[in-house]
Amino acid sequence: MDTILVVDDNKAVCRALALMLELHGYRAISCDNAATALEWVAAQDIDLVIQDMNFTRDTTSGEDGKILFYGLRNIQPDIPIILMTAWTQLETAVELVKAGAADYMGKPWDDSKLLTSINNLVALYKMSRANRKLTRVDTERMQAIAGADLCGLIFGSGAMQRCVDLALQLARSDVSVLITGPNGAGKEKIADILHANSPLMNQPFIKVNVGALPMDLMEAELFGAEAGAFTGATKARIGRFEAADGGTLFLDEIGNLPLSGQVKLLRVLQTGEFERLGSHKTRKVKVRVLSATNANLTEAITRGSFREDLYYRLNVVELALPPLAQRPDDILPLASHFIGTTHTIGKPAQRALVNYAWPGNVRELENACKRAVLLASSSELRAADFGVVASDSEANFVSSVEVSSAELNSQDATELGHLKDVEITKPELEAALQAHNGVIARVAKAFGMSRQSLYRRMDKLGIERHQ
Repeated sequence: MDTILVVDDNKAVCRALALMLELHGYRAISCDNAATALEWVAAQDIDLVIQDMNFTRDTTSGEDGKILFYGLRNIQPDIPIILMTAWTQLETAVELVKAGAADYMGKPWDDSKLLTSINNLVALYKMSRANRKLTRVDTERMQAIAGADLCGLIFGSGAMQRCVDLALQLARSDVSVLITGPNGAGKEKIADILHANSPLMNQPFIKVNVGALPMDLMEAELFGAEAGAFTGATKARIGRFEAADGGTLFLDEIGNLPLSGQVKLLRVLQTGEFERLGSHKTRKVKVRVLSATNANLTEAITRGSFREDLYYRLNVVELALPPLAQRPDDILPLASHFIGTTHTIGKPAQRALVNYAWPGNVRELENACKRAVLLASSSELRAADFGVVASDSEANFVSSVEVSSAELNSQDATELGHLKDVEITKPELEAALQAHNGVIARVAKAFGMSRQSLYRRMDKLGIERHQ
């Protein structure tokens, strides 16, 4: 419940205002002097102050109110303040409004006008506080990653930001991390960040795709083999664990490791000891193990194809990477990065890229961008260049208004803007309004349309305008 402080030396005024505010859902507190008001604003979360301008008997200069106003501003610079008095000089009111007073009303007041002002000011204050908090959080995050090596990672979504934050936090430790997520989502890039920002950054970083290794050679690849250990082994070879000694080993597609290899892997994780294939000599290494999988290892445990004890050794901390479809804010930054500076992405193509499900995730998007650059007939890429299909309404829109900018006169441009807003659906528009905190100019810019066109679309879809 929003709290409003009433400061007036007339107790009848305080009671009347408090009653009105409480009837309309506000928590009202009141006091009759400036000193108490300043103490309360310093100690409590107060959303708005209604203050009188004179607290001394037979005084109408407004000096008391000025002192209180500037005192409140000193404690809480952004708190909305409504000045209210029956007696004061106009110059004083003008001065304080210029200094940041939110509103000025005379006594007796109009309940309806006062409530309208209070509702609007409290809503704006809450929005301002929320925006400042988001800005502060973003600033802190950017400062946290300013000195980090992100290994070329491109992202714009909050979901990916959280993954990066966790990766940087985990990088400082030596615990085993299991990176989960669908194929092509960027698991290897997260592993790169974990190593590049760790105390082992200058030590070996060995990667092995377990899923790409032949089953009969997997143990030899991981643990090494002596000469003659298997057909074709003419000389001894070290395994990936020995190569990574003192550094980091990244095991991709760990779910494909056979049970025999899992036993050896569990042992080396527990003790650092292993034997090469065909040898009885025990070797010892110190390696941080990162692993990744697109498989559901808990289901594999139930089937008996993956050891539960190994799972908990690998999964000291799980870092779950969401699919690209669940972080749409990453799509256009990634696409722009992949296509480079020689081409641009048209607005319809941008919408088609964001609306596409990307089952192959970032890897599929990268391939689609390479395809688009190779096949494009102009420097502005279309949805068809990427191999994705726009929605029916968007496709119809593109085909019906596809004219060059040189052919557009001012009337044509206005009509084109009006046609463009037809493709926006109500859920899309409501989501955009929420994402941009209801700021019409930002929403209109996001859709590439005028505010007038956006208002027309809101009216057509039955979305209320908030003044």
